[in-house]
Amino acid sequence: MSLLIDARGHRCPVPTLKLRRALENEAHVTLLADDPMAQIDVPHFCNQNGHVLERAEAEGAHWIFEVRTASSA
Repeated sequence: MSLLIDARGHRCPVPTLKLRRALENEAHVTLLADDPMAQIDVPHFCNQNGHVLERAEAEGAHWIFEVRTASSA
């Protein structure tokens, strides 16, 4: 099961900060974000921190990111 974080309406870096906090306690997180910078920030955050970006998909006016910790692989 995945924790859902709805960060729509927040500008970066807030969506990524919410994702970082959630991944401290959860192995799998789904993030909704509508800031265009999230398309860059979320994959970069995952690469820098060893997390796995399982999904990055545009849906209407927002993006859906599914991220899991490397330790949950």
